[in-house]
Amino acid sequence: MEFPYGQDPGAPIRSGVPEHGRIPKYYAAKVEIAALLDELGGGEVLPTERELAARFEVSRETLRQALRELILEGRLRRLGRGTVVAGPKLEQPLSLASYTEGVRGQGRKPGRHLVGLDRFPCPPALAGDLGLEVGDAVWHMERVLLADDERVGLESTYVAVERVPDLAADFEPDSSFYAYLHQRLGIGFGDADERLETVLATPREALLIGTPGALPMLLIHRLSRDTQGRPLERVRSLYRGDRFSFTTHLGKPTPG
Repeated sequence: MEFPYGQDPGAPIRSGVPEHGRIPKYYAAKVEIAALLDELGGGEVLPTERELAARFEVSRETLRQALRELILEGRLRRLGRGTVVAGPKLEQPLSLASYTEGVRGQGRKPGRHLVGLDRFPCPPALAGDLGLEVGDAVWHMERVLLADDERVGLESTYVAVERVPDLAADFEPDSSFYAYLHQRLGIGFGDADERLETVLATPREALLIGTPGALPMLLIHRLSRDTQGRPLERVRSLYRGDRFSFTTHLGKPTPG
């Protein structure tokens, strides 16, 4: 059986062609360039704008609009003065598995760079989430997320000092915090609540991650609890929208 319009399952219906049949020139060029990227493969250098504009018979400005969208979607990336085909996106599971496990499971090298580790009195907005009294001591750890030394995200972790009193002395900032809790302190994760949304990075976040401010980001808020149901950590994780996708498994629905 052939699929409609010669497309594979899961492709945009009619490749994004409106019902009236008129396709914007930039989008037609984008479709052609996307097919070229599949032929070239990850890491290959794209021909120059002049060559592409002549090949697809469009203006340089029309071509640039197509390239900008492909960059935002993570199909292309800038490298020096050129443009190269990006590799596949990292697939991060929406589960209690750590970032380290998710990246390592795809054959990539996970890493983190410590931005700061601070201790401060717990504010009212955080006290309820962590099951603390206002003024209790809290750690805030901020780290840039790395995959094969490429900056791909920014993570902020808030945890009560009473749960991890020696964090500043015992923890290696480039390692997995989940592994530290489990292996060094015997703390296991029970469950968590997560919320996922799309945002733009602040100027500071864009600078730390090394991305343009207009690049869409995927933001996950997580509140984790231990195996006894006690609040354990609150995490704010910001991921590059052009480098990440998220997966989950849905079980059998409950009748009714």
